[in-house]
Amino acid sequence: MDESTLNINTQIGEAAGVVYNELIKGECNLTQLKNHLVENGFDAQTYIMSIGWLAREDKLDLSRVGNKWSIKLK
Repeated sequence: MDESTLNINTQIGEAAGVVYNELIKGECNLTQLKNHLVENGFDAQTYIMSIGWLAREDKLDLSRVGNKWSIKLK
């Protein structure tokens, strides 16, 4: 892996930690998580990758009602 790949992996992992800590407080929707990550210095694309990271690790319970997604920890 080159340095830029390691850097983005680190950023996504750090963002996943921020998402996880926010979800400890309770259920959120995608907009709430995006806003929280942007407020903490992450870009808008990294937040969705961080959710994918946590979903791949089977840490999230994702549900959809209409066009709204709800996310909480398992």
